[in-house]
Amino acid sequence: MNSYITIDGWRSNIRFSCAHIIHEYEKCGRLHGHTYAINVKVSGKKNKEGIIIDFSLLKNILRKIANKLDHHVLIPEKSKVAKIKKKNDSVEIKALKKKFILPIEDCIFLPIESTSAENLAEYVLGEMLKKIKLPNTIYSIEIGVDEGYGQGAKISKNLN
Repeated sequence: MNSYITIDGWRSNIRFSCAHIIHEYEKCGRLHGHTYAINVKVSGKKNKEGIIIDFSLLKNILRKIANKLDHHVLIPEKSKVAKIKKKNDSVEIKALKKKFILPIEDCIFLPIESTSAENLAEYVLGEMLKKIKLPNTIYSIEIGVDEGYGQGAKISKNLN
């Protein structure tokens, strides 16, 4: 029998607000922002205490990831569309016949192709897995990144 736990990032205050540009998608090719929430679902076998994994452990890790992203402009370092030049105190981004010049200290550079909710969910999952040692009783983990209430993207990874 599979059991799972969930954490709702909206209700648990695992949120971040930031700006981004999705250069690959003309409608979102303008600098704009969202308040995001990170949600998690962990499936596994209960341990002898009757729990799958400690909620607070997951919340602490996810809050650290959210805090790192909070109040920054997200820059996709692996973009196939945008030309990104880092300078001493600024970053220049050219894409879709536009040029953006932003203060470098306001930006965070992510190892992804675009800052879509789908790619942000994958990034958060990867960061979480780097920061946690999961017991072998965990079968899968799912991360959701909501781009406002009612819409978001999820990614899951089977571990066993």
